[in-house]
Amino acid sequence: MTENRPENEVSPDLPGDESVPTERRAILALLREKIAQLPTGPGVYLFKDAEGRVIYVGKAKTLRSRVASYFQPAANLMESRGPDIRRMVEQVVTDVDVLETDSEVDALLHEARLIKDIKPRYNRAMRDDKTFPYLMITTGEDYPGVYITREPRRKGVKLFGPFVDAAGLRAALPLLQRAFKFRTCHLDIQEEDPKRPLFRPCILYNIKQCTAPCGARIARAEYRRNIAQLIRFLNAKRTDVIRQLTAEMKRCAAGRQFERAAELRDQLKAIEALSRRGLADEHIQEEAFAPILDPRGATTALSERLGLAEPIRTVEGVDIAHLSGHETVGSVVTFVDGRPLKNGYRRFRIVSHDRNDDFASLREVVWRRYRYAGMEEGLFPDVILVDGGKGQLSAAWSAFDDLEFRPPILLSLAKKEEEIFVHGRAEPLILKRTDPALRLLQAVRDEAHRFAQHYHHILRRKSMLDKDQPPKRRLRKSDQDETDYPD
Repeated sequence: MTENRPENEVSPDLPGDESVPTERRAILALLREKIAQLPTGPGVYLFKDAEGRVIYVGKAKTLRSRVASYFQPAANLMESRGPDIRRMVEQVVTDVDVLETDSEVDALLHEARLIKDIKPRYNRAMRDDKTFPYLMITTGEDYPGVYITREPRRKGVKLFGPFVDAAGLRAALPLLQRAFKFRTCHLDIQEEDPKRPLFRPCILYNIKQCTAPCGARIARAEYRRNIAQLIRFLNAKRTDVIRQLTAEMKRCAAGRQFERAAELRDQLKAIEALSRRGLADEHIQEEAFAPILDPRGATTALSERLGLAEPIRTVEGVDIAHLSGHETVGSVVTFVDGRPLKNGYRRFRIVSHDRNDDFASLREVVWRRYRYAGMEEGLFPDVILVDGGKGQLSAAWSAFDDLEFRPPILLSLAKKEEEIFVHGRAEPLILKRTDPALRLLQAVRDEAHRFAQHYHHILRRKSMLDKDQPPKRRLRKSDQDETDYPD
């Protein structure tokens, strides 16, 4: 029995069969030509629709073969990837773009970040706020602890990660503790506490996995030297350790000491898992960090500081990122009731000019974002915030000269002095640094900056990947102790 299909529906066996409409076959042919020229290294691929919108993000160890697997004539997308992906490939995708990365781990972290920021239509995984874990060392304490956490602190800690192999990280922690004997408890241990010598340590002290600072079994300076050694080990490549463990494992296997060889194998996997991580200052997971303000109190305070009778609910932040005028991009982020709303984020590649002109770039982004505001396609937020001073505020306002509507409130927040310029007011609004209204505006500005910089780095890496170098590591002096903690 022959199945009846609408005229333009594609056969489920393909892409590639004659039943595909002529126009769609031409698009698929062009896609295959482009895919044949893709790099063979690791990276992230982005499928786009006819409007240029990113509809799917994926990562690959080998970009060319991974992307090509979607478009093979014999590909059974229904079985391998499901009906939504099959429909996307057969009917929606018109272009593909890629971002090369240094490693598969780097690709996975970039994929997760892009999915959370863009929320592509056909991605189902990684759209929530679940994050990759960190290894956190509380260097600001008298006796630093070492913890695996998905909710790291912002200050007083040294972060490693995010780690893409959570199970491997959990397996590695006891091995690290056996070597460096740090504490993993959450006790509040103070150097001056006179009761410490009377405290009975836990079993980890008896099995020689902790030096028991809780019971004053180790001096503060010696304990912190152990932590400094741990940090240096985590910063190192650990190739010597891996080489020694591999050689010993092979000797044990040759000598039929299979239990010991299995232990060493597990240790190797755990140590190697420590390398499957990103850089805390590069692969930022802003949603992992606890909020630094009370959202409800901050929005109420902002309404009061601006003299508004009605409470503020929505704030949008606008920022520009570039490198000497190249790869200029703009971002718009949305906060609702004091919290970021990722579905409201937008990014813009500047197209009106190619010079180093922040004012022109800001004007373009504001015009493109709000040209339909007040009509059916969108609404104005309660407050629009741009990063900068009076010049940026004027540039943003000038975008509304060509628009039918005016924004309710337009602000700019200048760095350093943190002055708030309000359109229509002669004098800036100056608030205390601890004021929740200022903290909210700072959070919006910083998130817009992060979002713009992330997009800028993607475009820059695509054009200058071979020139990018990782930042140099340096040592930072501890303000509390004579021990240096490697940064």
